[in-house]
Amino acid sequence: MARRISPSQFRSKLRQAESRLRQAQNQQKQALRRLEQDVRRHQQKRKAAIDAYNREVRAYNARVEKNRQKINNALRQLQSRPTTTHTSTFTIVRSSAVRLNETYTRLERQNPYDDGDPGFHLGLELPQQENANNLALANALAGEPVEEEGDEEDLQNTTIGDQLAQISADLHDRWHGALFALNPRNPDAARHFCTSVREIFTQILHARAPDDAVLAAAPDCQKDNNGRPTRRARIYHLLRAKNLASAELVEFVDEDIENVIELFGLFNKGTHGKAGALGLSVLLNMKRRVEDAIIFVTRIAA
Repeated sequence: MARRISPSQFRSKLRQAESRLRQAQNQQKQALRRLEQDVRRHQQKRKAAIDAYNREVRAYNARVEKNRQKINNALRQLQSRPTTTHTSTFTIVRSSAVRLNETYTRLERQNPYDDGDPGFHLGLELPQQENANNLALANALAGEPVEEEGDEEDLQNTTIGDQLAQISADLHDRWHGALFALNPRNPDAARHFCTSVREIFTQILHARAPDDAVLAAAPDCQKDNNGRPTRRARIYHLLRAKNLASAELVEFVDEDIENVIELFGLFNKGTHGKAGALGLSVLLNMKRRVEDAIIFVTRIAA
């Protein structure tokens, strides 16, 4: 026989049931609010990430377009110089600049990267900057007006000392010694600068791609007369470690270094004439050309 409950007991149980129901409903509402907050936070983070990416893409596109315009303008300026004004030195400088530009054009034509690819910066953006810097320097050495602002203090400022110090203290000291020589009042500024810098590229490549490592990875690599890996073999070794060893990029890096060394050779042989005639603008372009090239090579070797 079922137990009978009094009206007061029934009302008490009903109130308890209603209370449990309200608690369950409140818990459900709280869970929904937390879920909605989590969704909003996720959407805000997603929007912030998309906005940051879009800003980065716009900034990248602006840099690329600026460099592209710089390259086109510099090429027109370089090619429009009357042949009757050419010196033997300028002929060498122009030929080297045009050759590097052609190498970059081949690299750009086969470009397999998109904006978000990790290899894009090293595989195309930095080479574009190298090409632009080199054309600007070629025009500066030809006596053409160039867009390079700065003062003598900027000749001594540098951002790569710590990077070089991580490879070796000697590289750090050599670079700062080169900058010390780069003074408009120094009649041999360019020659002293080039002499101090010349070995930096070689030391970086030999430190990060030593003979034994290159030969162990590729016993049949290209070798010099002493049986040691060539510069191009070391470049290939470093780029292969980053999955970036396309023939075009290896060729560009090798040609870029050769271009700088060829420039050094002109000054070391004294073929430029009176080095003291180089003004601040030319020295600033020279410093930027070399400094950015060192940054390029150190990032390849990193």
